[in-house]
Amino acid sequence: MAADSEPESEVFEITDFTTASEWERFISKVEEVLNDWKLIGNSLGKPLEKGIFTSGTWEEKSDEISFADFKFSVTHHYLVQESSDKEGKDEVPEDVIPQSMQDLLCMNNDFPPRAHCLVRWYGLREFVVIAPAANNDAVLSESKCNLLLSSVSIALGNTGCQVPLFVQIHHKWRRMYVGECQGPGVRTDFEMVHLRKVPNQYTHLSGLLDIFKSKIGCPLTPLPPVNIAIRFTYVLQDWQQYFWPQQPPDIDALVGGEVGGLEFGKLPFGACEDPISELHLATTWPHLTEGIIVDNDVYSDLDPMQAPHWSVRVRKADNPQCLLGDFITEFFKICRRKESTDEILGRSTFEEEGREIADITHALSKLTEPAPVPIHKLSVSNMVHTAKKKIRKHRGVEESPLNNDVLNTILLFLFPDAASEKPLDGTSSTDSNNPPLDSEEYSLYNQFKSAPSDSLTYKLALCLCMINFYHGGLKGVAHLWQEFVLEMRFRWENNFLIPGLASGPPDLRCCLLHQKLQMLNCCIERKKTRDEGRKTSPSDNVTNTYSGDAGKSGDQLGPDNLRETDKDKGEVGKSWDSWSDSEEEFFECLSDTEELKGNGQESGKKGGPKEMASLKPEGRLHQHGKLTLLHNGEPLYIPVTQEPAPMTEDLLEEQSEVLAKLGTSAEGAHLRARMQSACLLSDMESFKAANPGCFLEDFVRWYSPRDYIEEEVVDEKGNMVLKGELSARMKIPSNMWVEAWETAKPIPARRQRRLFDDTREAEKVLHYLAVQKPADLARHLLPCVIHAAVLKVKEEESIENISSVKKIIKQIISHSSKVLHFPNPEDKKLEEIIHQITNVEAIIARARSLKAKFGTEKCEQEEEKEDLERFVSCLLDQPEVLVVGAGRGHAGRIIHKLFVNAQRLTESSDEAATMTPAEEELKRMGPPEEKRQNLAADFPPPAGRELILRTAVPRPAPYSRALPQRMYSVLTKEDFRLAGAFSSDTSFF
Repeated sequence: MAADSEPESEVFEITDFTTASEWERFISKVEEVLNDWKLIGNSLGKPLEKGIFTSGTWEEKSDEISFADFKFSVTHHYLVQESSDKEGKDEVPEDVIPQSMQDLLCMNNDFPPRAHCLVRWYGLREFVVIAPAANNDAVLSESKCNLLLSSVSIALGNTGCQVPLFVQIHHKWRRMYVGECQGPGVRTDFEMVHLRKVPNQYTHLSGLLDIFKSKIGCPLTPLPPVNIAIRFTYVLQDWQQYFWPQQPPDIDALVGGEVGGLEFGKLPFGACEDPISELHLATTWPHLTEGIIVDNDVYSDLDPMQAPHWSVRVRKADNPQCLLGDFITEFFKICRRKESTDEILGRSTFEEEGREIADITHALSKLTEPAPVPIHKLSVSNMVHTAKKKIRKHRGVEESPLNNDVLNTILLFLFPDAASEKPLDGTSSTDSNNPPLDSEEYSLYNQFKSAPSDSLTYKLALCLCMINFYHGGLKGVAHLWQEFVLEMRFRWENNFLIPGLASGPPDLRCCLLHQKLQMLNCCIERKKTRDEGRKTSPSDNVTNTYSGDAGKSGDQLGPDNLRETDKDKGEVGKSWDSWSDSEEEFFECLSDTEELKGNGQESGKKGGPKEMASLKPEGRLHQHGKLTLLHNGEPLYIPVTQEPAPMTEDLLEEQSEVLAKLGTSAEGAHLRARMQSACLLSDMESFKAANPGCFLEDFVRWYSPRDYIEEEVVDEKGNMVLKGELSARMKIPSNMWVEAWETAKPIPARRQRRLFDDTREAEKVLHYLAVQKPADLARHLLPCVIHAAVLKVKEEESIENISSVKKIIKQIISHSSKVLHFPNPEDKKLEEIIHQITNVEAIIARARSLKAKFGTEKCEQEEEKEDLERFVSCLLDQPEVLVVGAGRGHAGRIIHKLFVNAQRLTESSDEAATMTPAEEELKRMGPPEEKRQNLAADFPPPAGRELILRTAVPRPAPYSRALPQRMYSVLTKEDFRLAGAFSSDTSFF
């Protein structure tokens, strides 16, 4: 028994009824949130200005509370307003009704075009909503709704909060709210009815007035007048009478040079479908009183043409298909492909023709007999012959991704010099490529790191973009790129300069592909100059070649390039050890070379400038003003020097990595300095050859004048003379300049090793181009495509002159310049840029659609045209635009005509369709009854009927305070809603 009693003692418990229940905890949490947000007490704001609900700033705060394990979100919505003075708050009478109750009767902001649904239904500037936290949760049972409503009522009473508090019930899509607002001795109940099918007696004003009066239950016999605001919304969907002005591209017309108005090098623009789907006309009667108008199931005075206020909004098509956006998007998709060019086109198309030759004697004859290819003129057929031949070996002609006509058109566009009988030297077409530094075009390609808009790279990007969209897709892109690479090799082997590229070293402000093409052009230029020099003067070819190069160097080394010379000098160390077979062509004569080397070595060993002075001067360019050598008084000559090696940004990165890997040790620093001073050594050798008997001081006076300091001193005889000496940094022991001067031999530039091995660099560039996959190519050229798209958008915007678009374009440029300057921008950021460009294109297309529909170009009077254009631009920027003059204004008449034409089409009446303007006018001037019938037929039945009924009556007793009562009704095709706010005096009830 004792053992059995022990468990009973454990089970025994005392129920403590003072412990808070879940319901009480929930109420306390609601009160805590209201206190935290400082929503306690009455705070009267300024009267609401007209349109403030749309133009003002709405903000919200959120918190989360729970009732047992069911979570609710509490959200405070409020209109941001300037806070009133504190003194004014202290003077608020105790019995004044809450601000929200006063707002119920405010008529300045009926039917706001863009606001929270509770703002539209009740005209509130501030309210709190308690709703289920999860989207799929809902409060469905009536008992739960009543429990929440009683919780709200208790919380408001305990805290003294005068802000309306709503609870969302039923499923969220129904937007059903019930709520309460409490003040000193007053209470407003917010109730709602939502039906799918409307009862017939509530489709008109008289039936709704009956509901409102019965709900108020006013004990006064003559009921105070009810203020009425009515809005009917008419929807125009049929635009058939106005063709969409954007013509679809004509693909078949491409070879003729035009694709629906689109040429190679020009991007398409515009929406393929009408970007404006609907026009909503809202006719409003803002201030009516009961008894002025009649609106029942038999007769209605509410004629839209007689409405005092008209406002219009347009519904935009969701994501209309836009040509420019599609072009860029499809091109961007190539960036994600993995295939190489060979995998796309089949077997390798870069096979050498020599593989077809089985006889070994042919190969030997190729080795022993030079066989230059004499091509007298460039032509499209020559350009594509080799590649076409290789493609035909593996595939049929009909399988080629691009047909000959299209390919020839593109190649002629890219290489216009191929059409002329005599090949251009390339200089005349490239001098004007760089735009002025202060021009907008310069800043754009500089910001985007793309290429100038008249460059070959830019044109290639547009052609690849068009081929990807219209001709063959990825295969077409691979085919054109293969032809382009073959053309680059053809031009390198035959000394034809590449058109559409600025002369000089690679421009590091452009994309890497553009830099590579510029590098190849530099190689072609060097090779061409050397070959022409050898042909014109076999006995003195090297001197002529280098004098020509030096003459050009003065033109090419502008301020921008001089800044890069220090970087360029470092590349030399690599080229010393990388001689190609063509290097033998660089020396004039082997015996002369050996003789000069011998002289240089002997003089270097003896170290005396007297022995060097006996050498014959070589490689002089011209005399350096009046400067003379310090020791023998001979004129100082500027030598012919080698140009520094041009470099692309990837080569500069490689070089910087090599130099960084040398470390910070003394040996590494010394080796790094030697690598960077190769160009300096070459210039010293050229200077020694041009000025026998010179010293380091002479070289410094020419090469770095700041490092030679001159000052006036008094000599032994007392005369003032100029005495010069090297700067302090030149006197540092083991100075690199001193070491280089001691090792430098008097060798003219024409006998030195080339600082820039054009053969090796050209082959590196051609290999780089050949191994590029279409995805790599698309990534290289995407900045050019975005650059072109921005220019196209700016060009189209300048025609329409839309201020909002100008701001968006500036944002796109700013965003793109940040994203595209990184080597490998993220796909997500690139997609954002493309999406922004597409949005701008859609806005411009909408503007053109509206202008076509409202006929802005057809207006004869300038004033009316300006008004219409202003009206159209407002439709794009604002959610709702007021029609000046309502149905009698110029815009109103056009809108009326649009509805009339649409009605005629829907009626499909032959008489209505064929009626002439004269007959129409006669019909309109007929008797009033007939005129009324015609006007009624001009508009379809309203798609939405909204009514607001307001009054202030005492409730619940005749001696109660007169308090605001309001009911909002909306009737559409899908549903019917009544939202009522009914106030009562609670002082004695």
